[in-house]
Amino acid sequence: MHCPFCAHDDTRVVDSRIADDGESVRRRRECPQCGQRFTTFERADLGFPMVVKADGRREAYRQEKLLAGLQRALSKRPVPTAQIDQALRKIEKQIRAHPEREIPARRIGDLVMAALRELDPVAYVRFASVYRRFEDLQAFSSEIQALLEPKSGNKDGH
Repeated sequence: MHCPFCAHDDTRVVDSRIADDGESVRRRRECPQCGQRFTTFERADLGFPMVVKADGRREAYRQEKLLAGLQRALSKRPVPTAQIDQALRKIEKQIRAHPEREIPARRIGDLVMAALRELDPVAYVRFASVYRRFEDLQAFSSEIQALLEPKSGNKDGH
């Protein structure tokens, strides 16, 4: 691997460790030319299915697009970056596990909804309002009610 500091064409591995719950290998490298150290991550390149949009267009899966959607929904919410990264990895694992070479964008949206529901209820409703195209307060109210029902227990208070 080339050194990112001086572009020397060979670096040596100083340390290797398992990272991301076994999903990658973290390697500490050192350049023999300039002495700088840096970190790289090695992941299996399993590829992703093509994303089929609602209008029938197909496009390559892009992690940055999924991450941007999560971050937009979670903007100014008290969710640690580590939890967002973990949710992203979980969603990507589910996308890779899709049995076909194409996956509907709607399925990815459903996976994001499920992840946000676990992370933060406000972010979940934010995302749902755009994803499900809420057009009135009744749609918001219905979604919030559905979000609260599993936590309310018995309706008679017992």
